[in-house]
Amino acid sequence: MISSNVIISAVSMGGIGAALALFLAFADEKLKVEEDPRVEALAGILPGSNCGGCGYPGCRMLAEKLIAGTALPNACVAGGKDTALKLAEILGVDAGEHKRMIAVVLCNGGDAEAERRASYRGEMTCTAAHITGGDKSCAYGCLGYGECVEACRFDAMAMNDNGLPVVFHDKCVGCGACARACPRDIIEMHPEDHKLFVYCRSRDKGAYAKKVCKVSCIACSLCVKDCVVPGGIVIKDNLATVNYSLAPQNDESIKRCPTRCILFGVEELATRDAFYASRKNAI
Repeated sequence: MISSNVIISAVSMGGIGAALALFLAFADEKLKVEEDPRVEALAGILPGSNCGGCGYPGCRMLAEKLIAGTALPNACVAGGKDTALKLAEILGVDAGEHKRMIAVVLCNGGDAEAERRASYRGEMTCTAAHITGGDKSCAYGCLGYGECVEACRFDAMAMNDNGLPVVFHDKCVGCGACARACPRDIIEMHPEDHKLFVYCRSRDKGAYAKKVCKVSCIACSLCVKDCVVPGGIVIKDNLATVNYSLAPQNDESIKRCPTRCILFGVEELATRDAFYASRKNAI
């Protein structure tokens, strides 16, 4: 037979559980915060990619921030201008200026150009290789293990046959996930009207930089001299740097570059169709 102590214990625990359930139900009813119905409407317009390009971890949080007035309708980089206009219409505010941002890989030192100092046999990720220095002699260039490509949620990147990531200009939404994934910070986000880039991040002196990579910047200053606006391009830490507030976006500064590390207008040529067509033709 079941003892009276067991029965009393079971009844007591059941009573306590029921009381707590009633209390939680009461608290939920009294303390719940009514959600603005516009949050659901805004979340439905947002792409749902949760890419983080807006600065928030998810699209729903951005919707809440939009309602709170702490984010602007043009914050969703993945949605673009059309999404900004739809969000602004619901909120009854101006959509604001939308400037498309593009990821740019600022290194052209692939397998064919960069000297290798060792054979790397560790974990095949850029983060792991960066800790040990990787297998290339240049300590600033692309490591080539595609962590940025893995981070892209929009199929807007791929690794080419030279061991370098390629951004598809026509597919990039500017979320910045690839830039955040790169341990060497060679991927930058730029407005699409920026077309003049120095495809090198080496701070090594010219002689060594050229020794370890055929397309490195050697700080020769020819681009600085050829830039028609003083200060448009400067040499800083042995590296040519474009001042986008001054430098004309044309090809005048690139014509005498001995290593072809500074180029103009090549990003927009890298479309997805062009990339895969070139690989197909190479077979």
